[in-house]
Amino acid sequence: MTRCLLLQISTPQQLLLELDDVVSFRGEDASGCFGLLAGHEDFLTVLQPTVLRWRRASGEQGFCAVQGGVLSLSRQVLRVACRDGIVDTRLEKLEAGVHRAQQTQVESGRQARVEHVRLHTQAVRQLVRYLRPAQGIEPPFDPLGEQHERPA
Repeated sequence: MTRCLLLQISTPQQLLLELDDVVSFRGEDASGCFGLLAGHEDFLTVLQPTVLRWRRASGEQGFCAVQGGVLSLSRQVLRVACRDGIVDTRLEKLEAGVHRAQQTQVESGRQARVEHVRLHTQAVRQLVRYLRPAQGIEPPFDPLGEQHERPA
């Protein structure tokens, strides 16, 4: 029987993948691409943004796109810890998943910037109202920026 690696890919929130029949693995670190086989010496490296590839004993291939992470091989247990990853068995589907994730990230960033500008504008308006009250009447301070009617 062929010796195999146990592969675990995880994020802080979840275990993305656990396979006990991996016969070969490829990744990329700052020095370039590397490959690992069962029986390899213990190994530790920091991954670059890359697509991890592996082959199972059955011949099936698998892929995981990561933005970086830490890879360790110890006692034939191969662990990858990353912030986020997308796993698939077909590169075409993986590519589509990566594009969807990038679009979601861009949209989230856009929404965060809009919210930041909205809150900043609201804070400036509140400061202006406080520093220049109409008709000499000082409005009550409200940290939530609620509108209060002025006494007539």
